[in-house]
Amino acid sequence: MANTPQAKKRIRRNARRAEVNHARIGRIRTFVKKVEAAIQLGDKAAATQAIAAVQPELARGVAKGVLHKNTASRKFARLTKAVAALA
Repeated sequence: MANTPQAKKRIRRNARRAEVNHARIGRIRTFVKKVEAAIQLGDKAAATQAIAAVQPELARGVAKGVLHKNTASRKFARLTKAVAALA
């Protein structure tokens, strides 16, 4: 149990940050799912439009520290490759 005021503050702050970070990750997942859904349907136009929306979201996740740079890069590369294969 936290005894010092600073430790109590850290617990409060960590809880707030976890909530914000969870929302960010959920937003990224939603954008990724839109691309995956378009790929499943075989709709190249929708997939291309969705992938253009995914890239800045992944980059923002990296900038905010909720995703590792290589993780975001890997996800974007795999999605791009799948969209390109729709041709």
